[in-house]
Amino acid sequence: MTCSKDKKIIASKILYEAAKLTWKNRAGRLGEVVELFDDFSGLRAINVGGLPEDACMNIGFDGVGTKIELAERIAKHDTVAYDLLAMVCDDAVVRGAEPVIVGSILDIKSLGDGDKSYLDFVNQLAVGYTNAAREANVVIVNGEVAELGARVNGYGPFNYNWGAGVVWFARKSRMLTGYNIKDGDALVGLREKGFRSNGLSLVRKIMKDAHGEEWHNQTYEGANLAELVLHPSRIYCQAVVEMNGGFAGEPRVEIHGVAHITGGGIPEKLGRMLKPTGLGAHLDDPFKPSDLMLYCQEKGGVADEEAYHTWNMGQGMIIATPNPYPIIIIAAHHGLGSRVIGEVTKKPGLRIKNRGLNSGRQAELQF
Repeated sequence: MTCSKDKKIIASKILYEAAKLTWKNRAGRLGEVVELFDDFSGLRAINVGGLPEDACMNIGFDGVGTKIELAERIAKHDTVAYDLLAMVCDDAVVRGAEPVIVGSILDIKSLGDGDKSYLDFVNQLAVGYTNAAREANVVIVNGEVAELGARVNGYGPFNYNWGAGVVWFARKSRMLTGYNIKDGDALVGLREKGFRSNGLSLVRKIMKDAHGEEWHNQTYEGANLAELVLHPSRIYCQAVVEMNGGFAGEPRVEIHGVAHITGGGIPEKLGRMLKPTGLGAHLDDPFKPSDLMLYCQEKGGVADEEAYHTWNMGQGMIIATPNPYPIIIIAAHHGLGSRVIGEVTKKPGLRIKNRGLNSGRQAELQF
């Protein structure tokens, strides 16, 4: 029989070994891990010697949110880290920064009692942790685990909350303020086929109202409904760092602004990017939202305006640039779908060609 304390030690070691696999992501570069003691509780540091005078750094925090319940419902946890790292790392590149170091805290209800163990689920989380860090090109320096009992609840026996912090570095001269955005700049959308980690409370309510409490057992177009909603977030930051040069590289294309389409959708996030100049945007060829988003609109009676305020509706990131074609080429190199979806306009406000459920009745939305 393994006691709770032993399970906690094992879980910590699992996440330590997963983190250790990510250290090669920054070998020989800013963010290289220096391990002073080879032990999961030992001292580690990051090599930051020789930084240029205009070097800047900051820390950003976020979490997966209620999307975790989807993983709990179908006992599938190996993609949750993609949502975690997408939320923190993709926010960093909005300011022209390069995400480098990630640390997280995993609050778990229980790792199991007596012979009952949920360590297999921790292993799933660790696999995703390593894979997502490779896609984001960051190192993970810790994975704190805490058993909090009834303070954490959810669906089924294995419940948790997962949050993370990212340390990013930037060159002050390359940071994106929004003031360089110009009338006529192309807007390149990077495609997202899932919900990312936003608007899931509404999705869960719609599914429960439409299919009952056990809605995760239903299918949609031959696939498990919960697994479709759990679709992992694309991580864009490594591609964007290659585009703008990140901290130490040379820019490959001129970028004037980046909007990460998370909570608030295109109206809030693209609107925030354009706010410093007072310019507007016309999206005349946005990506179509996934069929599952349209299904949620139909089942939940969600108006197109609300859908665009809540979900990404097909584009997880939007980049303002005078030269869109290198961005599209680099995105393709990283396996990302992209295209010019519109342009910056002198006229304030946002006009979006409606690709929502009711587009036949309202061809354009204005925000």
